[in-house]
Amino acid sequence: MSRLRNSLLLATAAALLCLPMSAAADTTVKAKLVEQNGSGVSGTASLTALDNGGLKVVIHSKGLVPGQPHAQHIHGSAHGGHFGCPTLKKNDIDGDGVLTNEEATGEYGTVFLALTTSGGATPQDGLDVDRMPVADYERTFSAKTVPDGLLEHLSSLHVVQHGIDVNNNDKYDMEALGISTFAESLGVPNVPEEATDPASCGVVQGAGMAGRPRGGVETGGAPAPALNAPLAVAGAALLLLSVVFAVSAAARSRNNHGADAGQTRP
Repeated sequence: MSRLRNSLLLATAAALLCLPMSAAADTTVKAKLVEQNGSGVSGTASLTALDNGGLKVVIHSKGLVPGQPHAQHIHGSAHGGHFGCPTLKKNDIDGDGVLTNEEATGEYGTVFLALTTSGGATPQDGLDVDRMPVADYERTFSAKTVPDGLLEHLSSLHVVQHGIDVNNNDKYDMEALGISTFAESLGVPNVPEEATDPASCGVVQGAGMAGRPRGGVETGGAPAPALNAPLAVAGAALLLLSVVFAVSAAARSRNNHGADAGQTRP
């Protein structure tokens, strides 16, 4: 019995030593992009917080104005504020049937990260059309580029694509809606309103979760096997350990009972 007990203890120790020191892993959340301003734009956005503090962004969309750059941003708050995508009914303040960026900003928050194709990605880079994608988008931002608070509030963010074609001529022009007052307010002149009005918006799935999701969990979905595996091993190890103690206790009880019985024999 002593040999069995020792073997079980060694097996338990080995199982515990096999547990990883940390279950940390890349964390991915997704957003479904839905049209704004009757643009016909739709798609998906994937945000992955990397172990090294960086952020990978992948966007697949269709229905964008062909060949035109589309300003795209991650919107939200460094304090994890709760935001939503705007609607014409709620946010079209002047009732002209077009949702401008000024009208929508109060709903989806300020620019957190500009999704440029290269270089800087600050809010000040948000209207640099020469560095904005024209179609699908993928970029990995280094830890030093990612603003403070973004990864901590990954589940409370929005992705917004800008650029609509109101008069259906496959370009942004002044004839449709005039000059962008939003761009002018930022000191960028001669930008068509069409270029800055929102074309799609996507709320990260599970927005409003407390804190940053961990362990490769896709927010709103089931935990990935990689997260459950260490917990399963730990559970098995603890179960095995409890068996060891139970066997040891039973053995001690039998030994003590035998000793007591021996003492009472004539």
